[in-house]
Amino acid sequence: MMDNNEIWVYIETTGSRVEPTSLQLITKAKAIASGKKVVAILLETPSANFETIVKEYGPDRIETLIDDHFVNATDEEIADALFQVTDKNRPNSLLFPATILGRSIAPRLQAKLETGLTGDSLDIFYENDLLVQVKPTYGDNVMCDIVCPDTRPQMVTVRPNTFRAEKATNPQTEVVKARFTFHKQADSDIIATDPIINSSSKLDDAKVVIALGRGAYSPKNIQLAQDLAAKLSGMVGVSRPLTHEAEFNHDDQIGIGGASLSADLLINLGISGAVQYTVGIKNAKKIVSVNIDKDAPIFEESDFAYVGDVTDFLNALTAQVR
Repeated sequence: MMDNNEIWVYIETTGSRVEPTSLQLITKAKAIASGKKVVAILLETPSANFETIVKEYGPDRIETLIDDHFVNATDEEIADALFQVTDKNRPNSLLFPATILGRSIAPRLQAKLETGLTGDSLDIFYENDLLVQVKPTYGDNVMCDIVCPDTRPQMVTVRPNTFRAEKATNPQTEVVKARFTFHKQADSDIIATDPIINSSSKLDDAKVVIALGRGAYSPKNIQLAQDLAAKLSGMVGVSRPLTHEAEFNHDDQIGIGGASLSADLLINLGISGAVQYTVGIKNAKKIVSVNIDKDAPIFEESDFAYVGDVTDFLNALTAQVR
């Protein structure tokens, strides 16, 4: 199937803000484009002006779909509007944030376009014209490459904070008003929306994270970590094995299946450094790791390493923090 050799990014908006993952995907799309145009597709009401924010990240074009109904549109109505525009244009690739909304809209649009979709990818890159979509499989123990060779667009949802958003001036950015017809669903209405806020979403955005692994699990270390996090205005997260303990749950998990961090400071305590964990910390800006094993793989991902006892480290560092 022919395509227009463009990479399209769905721009998700919530209230008065653009969902950060969409901006991260614009930056990533530009990095892998190799001559392809990067197009942001933006649904908004006439009173909104989200294209001003989107423009700061340098897409080649912004396709705006404008209608009053988008203030309370259902996921099916959004997918229908997107289909009208993408079916005419058939971009090479179409990227969505793997958010609650993105995970709902993308498969609805995929079915209408009769193409393929990879969910919750952790990396994307091109091999010639094929978009290689990387995601975990086999209980998160293996990373696999997925391609969609025969149909277009190549669709993928990408986990939040997998990439960094970087502002980029593009004086050539064009804003186009797309033509479509809003089709109201006769059998459904949105009565109210209540945002769901959980610990993992807060971990995604936390500036300081103290992370506990199996090698640090004890009531004393948990308390010390919580005290240190409080002093640093941070949060405590855990590697996957500790989500089965009474003190923690899935919302506290870092890595595949949990939070992807963008913290200014991450302190790993008793974490070995399995790939399921390290994929969630690659965007942390400064990483300090503590492990009694001098050969722990986590040290390869760290800016600073301390070989020794976690409790001793926590006591010493907490004493230094005012």
